[in-house]
Amino acid sequence: MLETLRLVIAIALAVMFVGMGILHFVPSAARGMSAIIPPAIKERVSGKTLVQFTGLCEIAGGIGLLVPVLRPWAAIALIVFLVAVFPANAYAARHPERFGRAAIPFWPRLLAQLALIALLVFVAL
Repeated sequence: MLETLRLVIAIALAVMFVGMGILHFVPSAARGMSAIIPPAIKERVSGKTLVQFTGLCEIAGGIGLLVPVLRPWAAIALIVFLVAVFPANAYAARHPERFGRAAIPFWPRLLAQLALIALLVFVAL
């Protein structure tokens, strides 16, 4: 029963991460994602490059969740990913007048990311 639950959650997470990763290559969505990258980070790497890279990370991680032998590694990589992209989400949360719907308030966004991390830990076990 527990293994079935892990598989169902892994599949749901995989669909979510692959879907979100694909959005990184949709021009209108990619522009919005690039806009929420803090300026200090964009000074080092272009926003477009970061958006495409993170999209590939999400797609690869999502696919990895579907392969039992890769699942723990994919989950760990996606946890690192969630931590790495959080500064962009926090930046957007501080500027709702600029980013509109992308500016999910800080605390709900943090709680959602922690919930995703908890689910990833669960499927990795």
